[in-house]
Amino acid sequence: MRASLKSFLGDSWVLARPYWVSEERWPARGLLAAVIGLNLALVYLNVLFNDWNNLFYNAMQDKDIEAFWHQLFRFSWLAFLFIATAVYQLYLTQMLQIRWRRWLTERTLAEFLADHTYYRFQFLGQATDNPDQRIAEDLRLFVYYTLDLSLGLLSSVVTLVSFVTILWGLSGSLAFSLGGFDIEIPGYMVWVALVYSAAGTWLTHVVGRSLAGLNFNQQRYEADFRFSLVRLRENAEGVALYRGEQRERDHLSARFAQVVTNWWGIMRCRKRLTWFTSGYTQVAIIFPFLVSAPRYFSGAIQLGGVMQISSAFGQVQTALSWFVEAYVNVAEWRAAVTRLTSFHAAIATIRAAGTLNPAITVETGPDQNLGLHALRLDLPGGGSLVEPGTLTIEPGQWLLITGPSGSGKSTLFRAIAGLWPFGCGRITLPQTKRVLFLPQKPYLPIGPLRAAVAFPTAAEQFSDAALAEALTVCGLPALVDRLDESDHWALRLSPGEQQRLAFARAVLHRPDWLFLDEATAACDAATEARLYTVVRERLPTTMVVSIGHRAALAEWHGRSLTWGQ
Repeated sequence: MRASLKSFLGDSWVLARPYWVSEERWPARGLLAAVIGLNLALVYLNVLFNDWNNLFYNAMQDKDIEAFWHQLFRFSWLAFLFIATAVYQLYLTQMLQIRWRRWLTERTLAEFLADHTYYRFQFLGQATDNPDQRIAEDLRLFVYYTLDLSLGLLSSVVTLVSFVTILWGLSGSLAFSLGGFDIEIPGYMVWVALVYSAAGTWLTHVVGRSLAGLNFNQQRYEADFRFSLVRLRENAEGVALYRGEQRERDHLSARFAQVVTNWWGIMRCRKRLTWFTSGYTQVAIIFPFLVSAPRYFSGAIQLGGVMQISSAFGQVQTALSWFVEAYVNVAEWRAAVTRLTSFHAAIATIRAAGTLNPAITVETGPDQNLGLHALRLDLPGGGSLVEPGTLTIEPGQWLLITGPSGSGKSTLFRAIAGLWPFGCGRITLPQTKRVLFLPQKPYLPIGPLRAAVAFPTAAEQFSDAALAEALTVCGLPALVDRLDESDHWALRLSPGEQQRLAFARAVLHRPDWLFLDEATAACDAATEARLYTVVRERLPTTMVVSIGHRAALAEWHGRSLTWGQ
């Protein structure tokens, strides 16, 4: 257990440390110092409230009306200070949370998107499932619980130190005889609180230790269910055409069944834990009155002293029982740390494999040719897709790549783009870096149409006239008046319209090399001819490499290659 705790705390520190030494370290440290100061102020105010309990209840017992009103007035300004301090402590803590989360999210996104890491995640299997959930949800939980639990622990330690002294002085000594020996325990209520809290902490861990694993799985199952719902929405037409509603319902029900089954496990564990913690908390309310009653009825202390002892005992017991009260949050924090640690480890593994020891190297050549040197493409699970081959593609004549389905034509484009990590060999790209790939299914970001047309460049880089002209020449004049309209364009436009929009991107970006992976497969023959005519007329210096199966494509290409033979 000690090794596990040490490993967990080490992982937490590895995740947390970069922010506190980053370019934002001084504002972050200043905010943290302010939050810590306000937490300490709240502890000090609780000490003053404890002293007030003694004076107020003694005034009531003595029927001292003047002291009674004086203590009420004192309570008013103490309460105002406590409320103001608590408000700004919460406000500054939340400010620190969102600043830390923003920095962590931007850093994680940069790592996730660099070197095509996000693309290669799909080859890792279930070990790193739902990266969207880890970035959106787990980072939020990590920041929240790291601050909440750390500040809570600090407050508990300071509270313990402050009130132990008070409780020691108030509780006096407990004297009794045992086996003929006279025994006296000084500050006995401190020891009672210590034993009570230690027993509660140990029993809480015994009762709730399975909660961390259950919370880990719950986040995963919830994310899997959400992802399946998103997939259904994005592929609604395909499911409807296949009449696949029942199959999708069965699949979604199976996903949700995992959520429900694991939730029942959480419920049972939380029920046991709540039985214990609720009983523990309720007993703690009456317990200090029971142990201080003998001294009160003997006249050793007044009612104010009893109330002050009760308050001090409650503060000490609460501080010592921090783990009991925070156990559920610690379990969720630990689950989030575990998920984020594995996520960052996967990112590091992918980036190291792609940059330090790439199986397929992609580099810039000495000329304008595209070269494949002893290139072999493999399947993710093992086995060769394409045997080693060498090929040089010179600018000038357009090249058409044909071959049977499954022969690795699209995989070749992925390798040229630096995406495919499986295989070996070397690829040399032309000296120019103006290369554009148009896949069969274009990516259309959600938002204004102008952003979808200009992607991946910012829409502001192109004038309205240039955007309108590109859409018009590619057969989409009806979209010209909708440039500022926001929509989910991948669902709004037909496959043929999406492919025409992709050609409009090519017209705008004017690449030196244009790779078309069945980029006109959803268009009719006339539209296909029109799009290739647009490329030839508008981009006369662009080298085109196409993948396709239609015989008519050969008319547009001066050279053809049967891939995989």
